[in-house]
Amino acid sequence: MSGPHLRGADASSGTPGEDAPLPEVPLASVPRPAAAEGDRVSTQDRLALGRLAATVERLRGEVRAAHAAAEGRALVELAKGVIVERLGCGPAQAARQLAELAERAGLSQLELAADIINQAARDRVAEAAGEFVRTTVGEPGSPGPVARADASVAVRLRTAESAALSASDTQSVAESLLAHALEPLGAVAVAIWTTGPDASLTLCGHAGFGSDEAARWHYVPPGVSTAARHALTDRRTVWYPSLAAAGVPSIGRARHPEGGRVVVPAGTGGRIHGVLEICWARPLEPQPQAVERQIEALAELCAHTLEARSAPAEPTRSPVASGHGALELAELADGLYDPVLVLAPHLDETGRLADFRIRHANPHFQDPAGRPRSAVEGALLLEAYPGTAGERELFERIERVYATGEPFRSRRTRLTALVDQVPLSSLADISISRHGDSVLLVWRVEDEAARLANLLQHAQRLGRIGAFDEDVLTGEITWNAQLFELFGRQVTEPAVSLRDLAAHAHPDDSGTIRRFLQSVLHQRRAGSMAFRLLRHDGVVRHIRVIAEPTLGADGGLQAIRGAFQDISAQHWTEVALTATRDRLAATEEEAEERNRLTLQLQHAIMPPAKPPLDAPGLDVAVRYRPAESESLVGGDWYDAVVLPSKKVLLCVGDVAGHGVEAATGMVVLRNALRGLAVTGAGPGQLLAWLNGVAHHLTAHVTATAICGLFDPEARTLRWARAGHLPPVLVRAGEAADLPLLKGMLLGALAEAEYEEAEIRLEPDDTVLMYTDGLVERRDTSVQESVTQLLAVAGMPADSLERRLDLLLARSKSDTDDDTCVVGVQVT
Repeated sequence: MSGPHLRGADASSGTPGEDAPLPEVPLASVPRPAAAEGDRVSTQDRLALGRLAATVERLRGEVRAAHAAAEGRALVELAKGVIVERLGCGPAQAARQLAELAERAGLSQLELAADIINQAARDRVAEAAGEFVRTTVGEPGSPGPVARADASVAVRLRTAESAALSASDTQSVAESLLAHALEPLGAVAVAIWTTGPDASLTLCGHAGFGSDEAARWHYVPPGVSTAARHALTDRRTVWYPSLAAAGVPSIGRARHPEGGRVVVPAGTGGRIHGVLEICWARPLEPQPQAVERQIEALAELCAHTLEARSAPAEPTRSPVASGHGALELAELADGLYDPVLVLAPHLDETGRLADFRIRHANPHFQDPAGRPRSAVEGALLLEAYPGTAGERELFERIERVYATGEPFRSRRTRLTALVDQVPLSSLADISISRHGDSVLLVWRVEDEAARLANLLQHAQRLGRIGAFDEDVLTGEITWNAQLFELFGRQVTEPAVSLRDLAAHAHPDDSGTIRRFLQSVLHQRRAGSMAFRLLRHDGVVRHIRVIAEPTLGADGGLQAIRGAFQDISAQHWTEVALTATRDRLAATEEEAEERNRLTLQLQHAIMPPAKPPLDAPGLDVAVRYRPAESESLVGGDWYDAVVLPSKKVLLCVGDVAGHGVEAATGMVVLRNALRGLAVTGAGPGQLLAWLNGVAHHLTAHVTATAICGLFDPEARTLRWARAGHLPPVLVRAGEAADLPLLKGMLLGALAEAEYEEAEIRLEPDDTVLMYTDGLVERRDTSVQESVTQLLAVAGMPADSLERRLDLLLARSKSDTDDDTCVVGVQVT
């Protein structure tokens, strides 16, 4: 057997391996070459170094050969024992027979010994070697390379097996597996994990990984998702072509990030004792089935090693409990108040888990078929209860618990395979746990009546309902605990009879109680009422009582059953809702009256229709469209008036906001602009003065506006804008915006300047001024809406009035804003 720092020889060829480390040589014993002139090493020094290297290599080969011989000697001695048993000869004759057979077959004694052991054992190792030959070389028995390949695989696996079985610890087992069986497959490292009863993982052996890496991965707590955990949970071999690509953490991932992994559960007889994890330095290509068989054989070898290490009890095939631990488990099951089955694994001829045998059934277990417990004990689970296999995968759960040791708990699960004598609506809590080599299956059937009573109790508590039963003949009154709490009385105090209910109620409710008792006690009809309960602690509760009489065989009144419910929260909620509705109704009436007055004020100052304007050489038309919602009275305004200078003032504006404040601000600005226009100032100066009015003489009013002065004699239009959209000029069937002059909105600053522009109008030219209600849309940008407005404005129209009507018809507002349009046409 190889030590912890030595690799074994290639047993198939008898030649030393290539990766065994050198023996430790003290650095002080290595002669240092003397420095020649120019730091050059002399020829004599180079020869000395060469001789030293050759000596070290020779010693390394001798060490490897010695270990190879020691490891192979166990196989040879085992083969001699097989020959002694089969031929009935002595050890010396068996040795001579082995040597003669090897010489005739052209094999080494080690190769022949491995073949003899395979023939005698017929185990997983022999299957793996035969599978390798059949899939990669040919049929066994053929001469030449076939026999050599068969011997090579068999020798490697048998050498690894003998080294592992003779190893003193799992660490040595890991090193032997890597050296003898896995390195020929290209693997560079191996880890052996053992599982705990809580499904944790402990690294008990490793090779090819650094000591620091192994220390970090010494223990993996339950629930941590690693490569080994996936194999343990799934109970199958997991192949990772690249561990990094799979995104699964594991030992050695930092050193071999792109390497492949194979993780195999190591178990025997259906019980997993640990996990074998094999690491490759490069991505792992799909492997033939022969290699998979070899790896499974090595995992089974690890399982036997881990089983011997933990020394568990052998699974018994006896139908009755045996052993001190089994007797204690049976006594524990008998002490439980729930039905319990103690199950033991049942293995088939190949040693695989096939079923579970019922070791013991406690006295609370009742067989659905009526069989006594003695007839059930000793039977196989699937034979006694075939429905277990399909009962929510119950049998698979038992297998998993036995394999991994991780207990299973499930609440409110239907379990009819073992307890089908209970109603189908019943549910059970299931508990499965492993104890030694046995599995404890416990279930608790939920009592349907108790469950319904529990639900009713919770419903009464949440609904604040208390039940009562009053025997009219004997006077006995029964209250539940909730009713005592409802009345504020101790359970030791006497209950209150229905006839005495008026003494505990508000005096104003005495008439209601009297009519209720008349209906129930005398007319013998079910009834209900609501009253105010006056408790001893001064608390007043609003209570609804529901009662119905119970009549005897002679038709006489025997008892009254019913319930009291605390409806105080509902009562006060209804009171609060009623008050809220009254306040809302008053508020709505006030809002409607306010909006009506505001709308009347707006229409009185600026009516939707304006009489024709007497301006020679100019047609003027206006349109005003109020907002669709009458509750949103806006601040849009317009004006068209002939000044004393015979010039025509044209303006539109929009005050920010809605309601009375906006309407009031609109009136102030409109009237102020009329008064300022009499001075004969230009539109820019008028807007500057109007800005001062908005800033100083109003309560924080801001607005946009356009102001224009038309000279009928010169047919010129001078105009300025304050944050407003520019006017539209329609000439010869084409509509276009006038320039966007500089000008801040009104009221923002104390002082502001406004740019002016002048345009000479030609006959039939039309100028349109409008507020943003004409183009503002919720789902459309302003620029897109203006483009659509220009397209509509350029359409042919019989008159100016017709053109404005067309604009309003094609521009439907959806922003609850007023719209003002002023149009002038030169005649």
